[in-house]
Amino acid sequence: MKKFIQNLKNIWSIDELRDKIILTLLLLLVFRVGSYIVLPGIDPKGLAGLSQSASKGMLGIFDSFAGGAFSNASIFALGIMPYISASIFMQLVSILVPQFQKIQKEGESGRKKINQWTRYLTAIVTLFQGGAYVAYLKNPQIAGGAIYPSFELLFPFTCVIILTAGTLFVMWLGEKITDKGLGNGTSIIIMVGIMARFPASLAQEFASQTAKGGHGLIVFLIELALLVVTIMALIVLVQGTRKIAVNYAKQIIGNRQFGGARQFLPLKVNSSGVMPIIFAQAIMFIPGLLSNFQPTAGIARIFNDHGNIWYMVIYSVLVIAFTFLYTALIFNPKQVADDLKRNNGFIPGVKPGQPTADYIGTIMDRITFPGAIFLAIVGILPGIARNLGVTAGFSTFYGGTSLLIEVAVILDTLQMVETHLLMRQYDGLMKTGRIQGRTTATTTGATGVF
Repeated sequence: MKKFIQNLKNIWSIDELRDKIILTLLLLLVFRVGSYIVLPGIDPKGLAGLSQSASKGMLGIFDSFAGGAFSNASIFALGIMPYISASIFMQLVSILVPQFQKIQKEGESGRKKINQWTRYLTAIVTLFQGGAYVAYLKNPQIAGGAIYPSFELLFPFTCVIILTAGTLFVMWLGEKITDKGLGNGTSIIIMVGIMARFPASLAQEFASQTAKGGHGLIVFLIELALLVVTIMALIVLVQGTRKIAVNYAKQIIGNRQFGGARQFLPLKVNSSGVMPIIFAQAIMFIPGLLSNFQPTAGIARIFNDHGNIWYMVIYSVLVIAFTFLYTALIFNPKQVADDLKRNNGFIPGVKPGQPTADYIGTIMDRITFPGAIFLAIVGILPGIARNLGVTAGFSTFYGGTSLLIEVAVILDTLQMVETHLLMRQYDGLMKTGRIQGRTTATTTGATGVF
């Protein structure tokens, strides 16, 4: 406890870090307040059907990322997801299309072009999603009764404009947090949206378990202990690294010697981040779309029941497959081998060039497989928790996209804080070891931690 208090004092004594923290908290407060401002023309009392519908399937994930703004019919109802979708598209295009690869390699000017195109694409995606959200709200079984009849004619136009402006404003908040705050603004906004639902879910689980009798409190404490164990395991997954020894040839220029040092090439066990889970969840949601959102119709029943054994098997296979696919897209052993050769680096016992690329690729495949298995287990943990009697809301924090994002973002933020402390000659946040940064390829270069 004494160490924790001392760390807080050290953090607050650094003017630059203190200003970053205060600015980040203020911008996040603006985001949370906006999540409760209802769209004009909607009666908040008539949104019970929307809240119930938005808690299922992919819409539940969408609402979780938006911090409940989707189910509140808020001006930030679409949240940051259109920007994430546009960023994923631009990232894949930058990997697969040679022209975009050249632009990305132009340095800072190339990144600015990609970011600007991402913003334009975000506006286009938001317009389409805004129109779909309007149609969703006008469904009589969902929130049709919440729209005031006198405003129904203007509602589609004003709603789409406000939703687009809201998403662009949230995107701007994320960029400001990235530039002036603690960094990884988009990821922090998503994390805060997810964490905003935790207190209510925890209270609901406590009430559910204590209502069962005297043993309910013990079960609740066991659930909390298992949640802590799950978080610790996820930290291992996120921080897990395979280090490959790399030597650099000595160079003597004049009277000075350069190189000759031994370093390590770090390979992440989970280099694909949360993307395989997101892709797998999107695929699993398709049968529900084809059945016109009838979750009990035919095969769609399996794909909407997260506790179904067939759902877990198919979902796990998809996560493993997407982990290998996405890792192959973002990690190029040939490029790593060429960079080592260009910098006079080599792996002991391995010839430079193609043998080095093959060696790195083989190691990457070996560490990706257990990482993919672990990621698949993380993805199905919420379904397992629900089968064991955990409430639907609280079970989402046992794994899946939500918990993985929270752990990755928190670790990355703590690493940034620790860097500031070490630069000012303070002790780090840990007595032994250091928190590793988490900057793998993700939804976008701006998000940084997915």
